Amino acid sequence: MVSIMKALILGSGNVGTLVAYDLSRDFEVWVVDKDEAKLGRVKKVAEVLKLDLSRTEILDEIFRGFEVIVNTLPGFLGFRILKKAVDLGRDLVDVSFMPEDPLVLSNEAKQRGARIVVDAGFAPGLSNVLVGHIYSKLGTLDEGVINVGGLPKEPKPPLYHQVLFSPQDLIDEYLRPARCIIDGKLTVRDPLEIIEEIRIKNFTFERFPTDGLRTLLSTIKARNLIEYTLRWPGHLARMKLLKELGFFRSEFIEPTMKLIIHAMTYETPDFSIMEVYGRSNEKEIRFFMYDEYSEGFSSMSRVTGYMAALITRLVLKSYVDPGINPPEYLGMNDKTFRFVVDEVLKKNIVLETC
Repeated sequence: MVSIMKALILGSGNVGTLVAYDLSRDFEVWVVDKDEAKLGRVKKVAEVLKLDLSRTEILDEIFRGFEVIVNTLPGFLGFRILKKAVDLGRDLVDVSFMPEDPLVLSNEAKQRGARIVVDAGFAPGLSNVLVGHIYSKLGTLDEGVINVGGLPKEPKPPLYHQVLFSPQDLIDEYLRPARCIIDGKLTVRDPLEIIEEIRIKNFTFERFPTDGLRTLLSTIKARNLIEYTLRWPGHLARMKLLKELGFFRSEFIEPTMKLIIHAMTYETPDFSIMEVYGRSNEKEIRFFMYDEYSEGFSSMSRVTGYMAALITRLVLKSYVDPGINPPEYLGMNDKTFRFVVDEVLKKNIVLETC
């Protein structure tokens, strides 16, 4: 009798729920969260455990019973959970967007045989896979650009945006200095210092530099490399004004978050859009991705959750080596790149070269 592999999902928010539904088709799935109401959404497809995972000392015993762990919790817990997985030699797929550098644990992960993929979501995640593939074909890039956003189809005033993932991680996009490579040098920009208009397909957006390159800063050789996040026109000017007036200072951030999150919480379908391109000499490779709300899941949950699920499958198929693996490594290998693209297309997500 063949035993079924067991996957443990940390967090039963929108992304964790989608990952649970997708992986339950092939694996025994368990989900851990401290919120009993959220756990109720996955009971049809998974076993559930109600636990507060901010107490990382409880993870030792839980982790040992599973072939792979999928972390969908907010970024402030990410590094602690990563360190615990490395210490125990457990395979991990992480979408937490931790502020720390996960690559510092790579040697230790290799020594313990832990196969770990970090930033395994949409952006970072799929964006890294595409940049890695472009780099594998063109070599050192003269220019690499990621334009990416998750947006409401019907934006509402006064902020013309919608909360589509962790509120804290959303606010951090406006506060965290954006690292990029300009003229071959690592450069740090205030994310709201430069706001530009851009057209992609039939859409007109505004974009601002964000700190989403992360591992790409050390794995990709480029003269210019930058990530921009897309917003509907009008949103960024309002966020910039709030920042200039001091509303994002530490003593005011909590009440500010309550107000602006309330203003960005409303019912409307969302969509995700991404353009990734790289240029070297006269050669250029460009990708376009588009997805919409479908089957009860937001597009942001779909593109993030499906990426985490398909990367989990790659880990369980042993297509990922021991160590800390950023997603661009998957794009640099033709076999894993083809797997990612094929699985994304199966989910009715548009992904095309142009």
